[in-house]
Amino acid sequence: MSIVARRLRSLVAPLTRTRAFRRWAPRAMPPVERALALVTRGRFQLSAVLVPSLVLHTRGARSGNLRQTYLMYTPDGAGGLIVAGTAFAQDRHPAWTYNLLADPEASVSIAGRRTRVRATPLRPDERDAAWERIEAQWPGYRAYERDSGREVRLFRLRRVPPG
Repeated sequence: MSIVARRLRSLVAPLTRTRAFRRWAPRAMPPVERALALVTRGRFQLSAVLVPSLVLHTRGARSGNLRQTYLMYTPDGAGGLIVAGTAFAQDRHPAWTYNLLADPEASVSIAGRRTRVRATPLRPDERDAAWERIEAQWPGYRAYERDSGREVRLFRLRRVPPG
């Protein structure tokens, strides 16, 4: 990561922990990300300027409809990706976590390239190590869990071989 990106991250990270950000970001960020995806054919995400980002493609747990969600991810060090259902510290789990629990077969798009994945909820004994990795990438991110009053769902996404 470049020095510019690190400095920008250090300026932006504290803002993401404010009540104002947590109030407007869930409403403002998704439409901005969708518009950028449309213009760039999925090759650029605003959040990717600061952190590794992906688009998670799932099926709705109840509706069965295709859904897409823009998320930060953290490499797990073994070829997988960790995603956290923080929902900007809201008091309920985000819908995409229910979708993965109902059907762990999903796909992700990173910089416009789509890959099939299988989601596995992290076991209790894996959570602290995962949070350490996440916070090495984005310091203070676990505060979302503390502030939400719930245990944030963490998932490991592993590539599904073609075929």
